[in-house]
Amino acid sequence: MASGMERIPEDIWRAFQEQKKAIGGCGPQLVDIVKMLQAITSSQLTFMCIDALDECVGVQRVRVIDSLKQILEKSTTTRIFVTGRPHIRAEMEKRLAGRITSLSICPTKGDIIGYLRAKLGEDETPDAMDEILEGEILEKIPENTCEMCVGAKNPI
Repeated sequence: MASGMERIPEDIWRAFQEQKKAIGGCGPQLVDIVKMLQAITSSQLTFMCIDALDECVGVQRVRVIDSLKQILEKSTTTRIFVTGRPHIRAEMEKRLAGRITSLSICPTKGDIIGYLRAKLGEDETPDAMDEILEGEILEKIPENTCEMCVGAKNPI
């Protein structure tokens, strides 16, 4: 984010220079990164995108969400777009109470079948697949995937 600025703030520049001197050249710690992001976002309209937050391990996800909360508290002009599977919605709502709007997006069964057909068409070993196996794939995967989305169909 800082590299997109006209001029990198001195305290951010200094923090990275200091970390270069550390053994192994490790980067700034989370608390320092949050402070840097607060400084950047408080001075300009900012959009942050975080993809697949659900793939973070639980403890790390909590740290990320809490860090986002700290950033939002310092900057009213910051907007954060997060993607993730439905199970993180409650965690986001709890930790960012009153600061989020959520929207559930689920593929239709036809979308999933179309995607699977396209992927099966790219198979580099087509002889390994018979009609029975292909039929099972096109039946079972969309069925299971659609069941995962049932709880996510009603957005807040």
